[in-house]
Amino acid sequence: MDNTTAIDIFSALAQSTRLDAFRLLVQHEPEGLAAGELARHLDVPHNTLSAHLSVLSRAGLVVSQRQSRSIIYRASLEQMQDTLAFLVRDCCAGHPELCAPLLEALQPCCLNEEKTP
Repeated sequence: MDNTTAIDIFSALAQSTRLDAFRLLVQHEPEGLAAGELARHLDVPHNTLSAHLSVLSRAGLVVSQRQSRSIIYRASLEQMQDTLAFLVRDCCAGHPELCAPLLEALQPCCLNEEKTP
């Protein structure tokens, strides 16, 4: 990933509705959500959501697939993983132990729940 791609991704997420949409799609992985259902959850008009989803799609953060009469949107977890890896690639100037709290916070919720006594 280069700086331009990272900037496009962060620009796409730098708007409240788009950030909410992406976070909601992450919560609904791997099934995704139909566009209409996503609009209802976010309480935004369908045409407004469509514009936001287009921005997220151009940044590679969401993918869509037609299922019958619906379009199902899913978060691109691979793109988010690549983005996070880009940010922490040279973590703490060669002192990875300083990044341990960050890496632990990025563990999936189910792994964190298993650690809790």
